Amino acid sequence: MEPLKFLSDNDVKAMHEATLHIMSEVGLIWTHQPSLDILLGAGCTMKGNRVCMPPDLVMDCVAKANKRPKIRGRNGSVNELGGGNLYFHNLGGARDVFDAKTGTRRIATDQDVIDATRVLDALPNCHTVTPFFTPQDVPGELMSLFMYRHSLPYTTKPLQGPGIQFAEEVKYAVEMAQVVGTPPEELTLSLSPVSPLTIHDPAAAAIVEMAKAGVICSNLPAPTGGATSPMTITGSLVQQSAETLALVVLAQIVNPGCGVVYCGRLGMLEPRTGLIWGGVELGLSSAGTVQLGHYYGFSVNVYGFSTNAHTLDAQNAFERGLNATIPALAGADELSGIGEMEAGVMGSYAQMVLDNELVGSVMRLRSGLSADVEHLAVDIIGNVMDGTRNYLGQKHTLKHLRAGELALTKLAERNSWETWEGKLERKQMADYAAEEAERILRDHQVPPLEPQQEKELDRIMAAAEKEMVKKR
Repeated sequence: MEPLKFLSDNDVKAMHEATLHIMSEVGLIWTHQPSLDILLGAGCTMKGNRVCMPPDLVMDCVAKANKRPKIRGRNGSVNELGGGNLYFHNLGGARDVFDAKTGTRRIATDQDVIDATRVLDALPNCHTVTPFFTPQDVPGELMSLFMYRHSLPYTTKPLQGPGIQFAEEVKYAVEMAQVVGTPPEELTLSLSPVSPLTIHDPAAAAIVEMAKAGVICSNLPAPTGGATSPMTITGSLVQQSAETLALVVLAQIVNPGCGVVYCGRLGMLEPRTGLIWGGVELGLSSAGTVQLGHYYGFSVNVYGFSTNAHTLDAQNAFERGLNATIPALAGADELSGIGEMEAGVMGSYAQMVLDNELVGSVMRLRSGLSADVEHLAVDIIGNVMDGTRNYLGQKHTLKHLRAGELALTKLAERNSWETWEGKLERKQMADYAAEEAERILRDHQVPPLEPQQEKELDRIMAAAEKEMVKKR
């Protein structure tokens, strides 16, 4: 079905023009001298401590970027972004684990990185895996690399690289990817600039190294509307776009044609608490990001399953349902957030399983309706009325059940009150999801890496520790 427009074409053009004005006249705080030298050599200018990028340079760099990158799993599956498909992946970087059975939370460990990857590998509607938890039992300098190292052996799906902070991490992430046969141009790495409009030195240095290596740049600006960006959604989207495109400009100057995914993680301020608001505005922000990113021709990755909820409750369900459906209908190429809770601070194995079901319904919604001869079924209606007056025995019924006319769920309650009331245990979706997550962790086996590959990953991590961990 055609994407829904939440902004008119004129609105999107006005936002594009505002973005170029900010980049060329307002500028971005930028103090990293080596990357500044690259930008100034390409025609940028300085206004105090802010770099200003001329519109022609910005658009030239946008035109050079590879906007349809491919991410490949070691099972051979390929996700080609920007080709019209919608892919879902999980939240990356949750600190806490929510236990659905006890209703409690705990700090994530390195084992949770492994277990989450195994669960996500088993869920058919999670198309790409991202290292999920930020383990607190590893050296902080190596956290992102530990996340990636302990995800690689436990999924055969396309695996996104970790969110990084420092240039040194790029080298080791690329080396680890090559151990499983992933070339740099099929590895995504992401980092976040500082809002408003600040490219801190580590981010600038890391972008240079990412571009040199040829990896896919999935930069993640994460402004908060009303706090670090304007309270208006479109104003925040313009600032977010300037923060995104500034890093695209640097990457394309360093390595023209390297891959780019246009990302946005705009959240609106909850004025009563100071936290990020997970209401319907988040879905609208994602939809606006999709339209603006598509204006430039990029594939676009935005929030999908996002909620402020702390448990698997009604708030959780309606917030994540809205925030996934709105950008999906807007034509997003990739949606994040499988397993996410508490605005990204927490994740849950049961939530991962629930979201796998919700993805199926979102994908069914996005496919729309057909009114061709086969679907109108005039002949079938006539045949039934001339015969049994029953559609259950028709081949047409079975054919379209198998073809996905219904998004059948495994976890939802579909029985009558009497049947449900008569059960020994009156379970709900969250109960079934928690049990399914336990079953996956008990039974699901992932084809292991070769012993020499494991040794090579350990060698790379040891080298990273020697270089990056501060001696105390």
